[in-house]
Amino acid sequence: MLLFLWLPVLLCMVRSCCSETKACEEAHKACSVITCNVPVTNGTPGRDGRDGPKGEKGDPGQGLRGLQGPPGKLGPPGKTGGSGPAGSKGQKGERGDSSVAESKMANLEREIRELKSELDRIKKLQDFSLGKKSGKKFYVTNGEKMTFVKVKALCTELGGTVATPRNAEENKAIQEMASDSVFLGITDEVTEGQFMYVTGGRLAYSNWKSNEPNDYGKGEDCVILKTSGLWNDLSCTATCLAVCEFSA
Repeated sequence: MLLFLWLPVLLCMVRSCCSETKACEEAHKACSVITCNVPVTNGTPGRDGRDGPKGEKGDPGQGLRGLQGPPGKLGPPGKTGGSGPAGSKGQKGERGDSSVAESKMANLEREIRELKSELDRIKKLQDFSLGKKSGKKFYVTNGEKMTFVKVKALCTELGGTVATPRNAEENKAIQEMASDSVFLGITDEVTEGQFMYVTGGRLAYSNWKSNEPNDYGKGEDCVILKTSGLWNDLSCTATCLAVCEFSA
């Protein structure tokens, strides 16, 4: 029943929609009978359409130019380029003065030798006992027995000399620290029967055992201090305790 009531209105709307121009006739197929002239209420906004293509770059604007912005982040380093061609050879320079360097090197080498020598001496001194002091002399021993030549060489290397008592007090000091017969720094190697200090000079003190020295077998040129404190002449090739003398 309602369809018959609305039919005249719909036909009127169709005639009004398509009566103006031929363009309307072309659009007649797309013209909806319902939406042609009937007022409608606005619906909800539709979704935004897609962005259009980027336009061409415009001309620079007029007016003052703004301040330059801060520099951007440092980009990654580029690849190392190949080596360039070798440059031309320069002129020969003047000869340097090497005398100063050579002098310093010579001084360093000398100091190193002196330090090594002192270190060796200290190491050998460590082998000795605490020793015995008498007046301004200090006597030490490493407890080893050796020939007179070796005792003399050892004491000289350590900066001392073979123990040489020049009075009764020094003789007793050597006797008290020795546990065996000790070579003294006294010989008659230069002149038979004339005993001298190895450092030079005639004897100023002696403590010979009875009937000594006797140069037994024509080969007793060295002097030893026995545990009794008395002296005896003996062959220098014998082995006796090494005792060295130092200035205290």
